[in-house]
Amino acid sequence: MANHDSERANPQAAIKDPDEWVTGDEPPTAAQESYLATLAREADAEVPEGLTKAEASRRIDELQEETGRGQ
Repeated sequence: MANHDSERANPQAAIKDPDEWVTGDEPPTAAQESYLATLAREADAEVPEGLTKAEASRRIDELQEETGRGQ
């Protein structure tokens, strides 16, 4: 049985590393692509073509740091 109390105390505990995602090697979702485009525009950054879902997630995290959106 999962310890839901610890997940509530630390919501990050329930979030898997993108490298552990079963679908991480699939193409990014439409939502990821849209959000990446928005973040890249705000950060004046490029988004490489051919990212996987996991790579897109990591790039989103990086761009959120740069733009301050992840706070």
